[in-house]
Amino acid sequence: MVAVFATRGAAQGVGENRTDSAIAAAATGTAQAVPVEHKAGGEANLIIPDLSQVSFLGGIHGRSLLMGGLVICALGLLFGLVFYSQLKRMAVHESMREVSELIYETCKTYLITQGKFILILEVFIGFVILLYFGFLLKFAPMKVAIILLFSLVGIAGSYGVAWFGIRINTFANSRTAFASLRGKPYPCYSIPLKAGMSIGMLLISVELVIMLFILLFIPGDYAGPCFIGFAIGESLGAAALRIAGGIFTKIADIGADLMKIVFNVKEDDPRNPGVIADCTGDNAGDSVGPSADGFETYGVTGVALISFIVLAVTQPAVQVQLLVWIFVMRIMMVVASGASYLINEAVAKARYGNADEMNYESPLTSLVWLTSLISVALTYLVSYLLLPDLGDGSLWWKLSTVITCGTLAGAIIPELVKVFTSTESRHVREIVTSSREGGASLNILSGLVAGDFSAYWIGMAIMSLMAIGYLVSTTGFGTLMIAPAVFAFGLVAFGFLGMGPVTIAVDSYGPVTDNAQSIFELSQIEQVPGIRQQLKTEYGIDPQFERAKDLLEANDGAGNTFKATAKPVLIGTAVVGATTMIFSIILGLTHGLQPEFIANLSILHPPFLLGLIAGGAMIYWFTGASTQAVTTGAYRAVEFIKANINLASSAKASVADSKKVVEICTKYAQQGMFNIFLTVFFATLAFAFVEPYFFIGYLISIALFGLFQAIFMANAGGAWDNAKKIVEVELKQKGTPLHAATVVGDTVGDPFKDTSSVALNPIIKFTTLFGLLAVELAVSLTADKGATLTRILAAVFFLISVTFVWRSFYAMRVKSGVA
Repeated sequence: MVAVFATRGAAQGVGENRTDSAIAAAATGTAQAVPVEHKAGGEANLIIPDLSQVSFLGGIHGRSLLMGGLVICALGLLFGLVFYSQLKRMAVHESMREVSELIYETCKTYLITQGKFILILEVFIGFVILLYFGFLLKFAPMKVAIILLFSLVGIAGSYGVAWFGIRINTFANSRTAFASLRGKPYPCYSIPLKAGMSIGMLLISVELVIMLFILLFIPGDYAGPCFIGFAIGESLGAAALRIAGGIFTKIADIGADLMKIVFNVKEDDPRNPGVIADCTGDNAGDSVGPSADGFETYGVTGVALISFIVLAVTQPAVQVQLLVWIFVMRIMMVVASGASYLINEAVAKARYGNADEMNYESPLTSLVWLTSLISVALTYLVSYLLLPDLGDGSLWWKLSTVITCGTLAGAIIPELVKVFTSTESRHVREIVTSSREGGASLNILSGLVAGDFSAYWIGMAIMSLMAIGYLVSTTGFGTLMIAPAVFAFGLVAFGFLGMGPVTIAVDSYGPVTDNAQSIFELSQIEQVPGIRQQLKTEYGIDPQFERAKDLLEANDGAGNTFKATAKPVLIGTAVVGATTMIFSIILGLTHGLQPEFIANLSILHPPFLLGLIAGGAMIYWFTGASTQAVTTGAYRAVEFIKANINLASSAKASVADSKKVVEICTKYAQQGMFNIFLTVFFATLAFAFVEPYFFIGYLISIALFGLFQAIFMANAGGAWDNAKKIVEVELKQKGTPLHAATVVGDTVGDPFKDTSSVALNPIIKFTTLFGLLAVELAVSLTADKGATLTRILAAVFFLISVTFVWRSFYAMRVKSGVA
């Protein structure tokens, strides 16, 4: 969401706006000298223009054009559901299906528990919404109710797509494991990708349907509250599911992996009660989290651009042109993603359908690039058709160029990530080499190096693409709007997500391949009496068990790589989007960048510098708190597994013991999430109430520290993971000291890549989004009640946040359950 303060002056005159005056006065400590009458509320007061007032393509008015977009969304939903149905009907042996259904049942239990937990967190957000809009701004009860209702819609959207993701992935994992028995690599690739495309297409289509519904069917003066509530709700849902899922999955993963060293057992040994929890965690962290995160990211970016267009563009006709253009772009990119998948899949099947060997990364890479290039071409074509006369007649290609910066980033960034995380990467092979003589110590150091270098190159790439967008925005955007750079940064973030279905698909590929490998082992299909004859008679398969294991392990390496590629794309989107939102606050505070106020955005203004320091401190606290939750939970999980694993028997671990490990993971995931969320919630309120320019420094610091911390941790973790995979698959040295060293590195990388780094994305967005509301609440209170009350509340909120910071370590310390 963007422009809470920034562009209200576009319609009223910057100097005339009482809210801007109150904000600036509060920032300089003179709030009581300013008249207290002001109109706040930001986007809650925006009015969506009549979309029928402008015609496109020779006579189709905007509303009709977007109504046609609903048809495309329906086809996108159908696309996802057809794939769902196909995967459900695919052949699978009962022994594998039983395991995948057990995984789904544990996932269901986890999600139901998380759903209740999210509703508890919604109480905190709902209270602030009620206080601010209901009591402070005195909105009509109906408007306040709408904001609260749509916050629940946002939560339901994030939660619903997450549920769909685990259901289809738990179909696909057992089907992939079964298909590997034929000894051909192509089905091991095509089934996980089909599941990922199903999730991606359904996720983006649902998001678009909700936003188009608000735009087309909600009265214009109520659209603002709907968008506010929706964005806050989906942001809350994504943050909770991403953070808790990340903690859960790595507790389980570390608990299961350490048994390979402690007892020298194979990965996914059926006797290990931690393996089912690990499979559940693959879905909770690597499927539920990304699905909810992608849904929220796509929505918040869209709300940001809608708000900016309505508030920053003065001419209603131009507002309509840009609003319709934005949504047609999104609809077009759904079509581009679906078409690219079908084309790429036809080529891949022709090339690899009957092949005995394939590089799993090759068709995934070609899919990403094909989608990016088709999206870019369609961006220019559709822009030319819709906006041929906008501005001086050249803005259609300039707007397209800015979006292209983001769309290309969706392909360029994954390529850079692969340089540091792929099994073919020299950095990853350096980790293996270091581990030969240096053991776990040099393994870890080499992984840290890979993460550090990746942060440099990806950071430079994101900076360059944003810079190009900014430079293009200086060539005529200013004739239509104020603060064109804000719009350019928003469009870059928009472009990052342009090929959203494919980005989600390659991310979802990983948990399916990981689970497929586990299901093969847990099913113990090789030991089923008469299995060879049964497979031959019922399925026409002459099973190749050892070959199947090799295929699944190799495919898991590709899954690890492409899970890694999606993370910086989402992280980059969060930072670019946060930049847009932060810049909007700056515009409001400085009365449209008036020189006398810009001086406060300098290290010469002490609150601003102090805010920069505070933001960095919060990022490092968060990293520690999320890792601590994993550490404590993993200790308890390992303790339980070691006490209950029965290696003297060939029987599987009991379902009761497996569920106990899941219970341990859930407990510490929720405890960690609760402490983290309340710290972030009260810290945001506290720092917003301290001083507005302090809060700007804080938000800038959160975004920038968070960007580089997240990229570093994600790629270091990915490098450690695939170094272990090289030792297991390529070198076939399981059970050796080299393998033990890479397992240790992988367990260090687990919370790096799948807990702390990925959760920084929703943390950055939630802090900035909720911060927009918090800082306006603070400014309004300062203007109405004086600075003293605001500062007292800041101190109270800060003390509450510090209490939960304390709890995030001292209440989560490692304690033996046995003792």
